Amino acid sequence: MTTRIDRQIVSLALPTLATLLAEPTLILVDTALVGRLGIDPLAGLSLASTILTTMVGICIFLSYATTASTARYFGAGKPARALRLGMDGVWLAIGLGIVLMLTLLFFGETILSWFGPEAAVLHEATRYLSASAWGLPGMLIVLAATGTVRGMLDTKTPLYVATAGALANIPLSYLLIYPAGLGVAGAGYGTALAQTGMGLALGAVVARAAYRQKVSLLPSGAGVLKSLRDSIPLIIRTLSLRVSILLTVTAATALGTTALAAHQIINSIWNFAAYGLDALAIAAQALVGQALGASAPERVRQVLSRCLWWGIGVGAVLGVVLALASPFVPRAFTGSGEVASWAMWGLVMCAVGLPIASIAYMLDGILIGAGDTRYLAWMMILALVLYTPVPLALAGPGADLGMVGLIALWAGYAGIFMGARSLTLYFRTRGDRWIVLGETR
Repeated sequence: MTTRIDRQIVSLALPTLATLLAEPTLILVDTALVGRLGIDPLAGLSLASTILTTMVGICIFLSYATTASTARYFGAGKPARALRLGMDGVWLAIGLGIVLMLTLLFFGETILSWFGPEAAVLHEATRYLSASAWGLPGMLIVLAATGTVRGMLDTKTPLYVATAGALANIPLSYLLIYPAGLGVAGAGYGTALAQTGMGLALGAVVARAAYRQKVSLLPSGAGVLKSLRDSIPLIIRTLSLRVSILLTVTAATALGTTALAAHQIINSIWNFAAYGLDALAIAAQALVGQALGASAPERVRQVLSRCLWWGIGVGAVLGVVLALASPFVPRAFTGSGEVASWAMWGLVMCAVGLPIASIAYMLDGILIGAGDTRYLAWMMILALVLYTPVPLALAGPGADLGMVGLIALWAGYAGIFMGARSLTLYFRTRGDRWIVLGETR
């Protein structure tokens, strides 16, 4: 049984890894291309991409909730019900995407100004945010559609779409940044075009599957509202996570333009590694959801054990690789020796924190798959409360610490924030209160 679960974890996690890396890869490509334009555009990209990924990250419940719920119904032998939930999730994604797009187009500069960047940085950040906002509806459709498809234990289709989108973004962004002369805005437009194409492709996959099961393609008003209501704990969890990220970039901004540019490199690499761990967590979501739907508690425990060990192992390997690569990686993103040096030490702190973070990611996925989202929401709030004094101190009295402040900031995020999440989730999974059998929690 253990070998079979390991095979399932790998078969789900590897395609999911490429899919999850789509969004950070888009940002990573933008970082590499924009970095050659100078420090101000790179710092502006850092601030704007944080806002953008925050918007998308808040809506990650579209993926997580649909993965858990559709997996349960597929495990219980009710595919039509699963796809009804999936279609409602896609319609909810369209509505939220339009609202968030309009918010950034009309109020993006105001939101960016809250972080107190220098005038040149604010100008570049506003240009990128306004251009990339057009891709939000497409990216949210990707989240909802991917969650539905994963619930069917199909991770290859999202892989193909994500790979195509990531590859298309490279020439699109390059052409718009340099030959078209749009600068940092060109990177935003290229990313938006890639996201829209991905959303259309994956949305069509879900629509075809629903049609085959004779499920209406029109939104079910009650279903959409129920999806939103049931997702409130996940929204609270994600908001707490995103507040921690916003606090981190606020502190980096207060530490100066060099710190903010270095933070963009560190954050891009951290997201790249974290999404790799999340691939295992999403495999756990689907496997746990289907095991609970099939009322198989022994299998739930086996999935928990194997996924946890996989996560710790992968986190340790990623940490070692990142530590060894830290002197070289920043040079690929900036021509500034000072920015590269600051980023190197930040990456060392990330390398130390990755094994700790791996536990949080894996158990987070397990509990989302089990629908234990209220507990997750409370524990994320607790972790945020414990971490908040660090960025507040660095944004205030510690704003002159420079590189030391940046290192302390990432030590706090990787150690305190991720450590608190790992510890509280571990204690939860030691008991049985999170295990609820059947097609619904």
